[in-house]
Amino acid sequence: MPSTPAANSWPTTLGTSRLLLRPAEPTDVKEFTRLWTDPEVRRFLGGPVAEQELSMYRQHFAHRPNLFTVATREDATVVGSVVIDTASRFDGRREVSYGFLPEHWGRGYAREAVAAVVDWALVNVPSGSPSVIAVTQEANARSCRLLEAIGMCHIDSFVEFDAPQAMYSVDRQGLRLGR
Repeated sequence: MPSTPAANSWPTTLGTSRLLLRPAEPTDVKEFTRLWTDPEVRRFLGGPVAEQELSMYRQHFAHRPNLFTVATREDATVVGSVVIDTASRFDGRREVSYGFLPEHWGRGYAREAVAAVVDWALVNVPSGSPSVIAVTQEANARSCRLLEAIGMCHIDSFVEFDAPQAMYSVDRQGLRLGR
């Protein structure tokens, strides 16, 4: 179960039984660069970030509000990231996005981390909506299963970036925490 944040503002650190979710720091640049450039991680996100754009990404990721580095409690290995966009392109609703390094897939880390961050955001990130949304390509079956596993419901389908997309939503009553 996620721990309760020490403060109702950013920056904050969250914990689960296996993970520590902390604000992204400049020392995380190696892992974030992999998240931005790995073809498998970026398969449903338009492909790897172009080399000429990486310097901008590297400049602006650390200390970005609501961007969590996800690391294991056991040995502090960075396994991925989760971010809450406070004013998404979808009517300004809170939107969760995430990426995890392929060698850590299949262990439940993403489900655990995304549920913890969504739980935190529903309480601590102001919004005109009582829910948090997520958007993924319909072809990304792993992501769809993750979102459904934490209690998100499919609420819309549309085509964007030449691919069918699925929008999911969850409020506090629907969120499923735990492993």
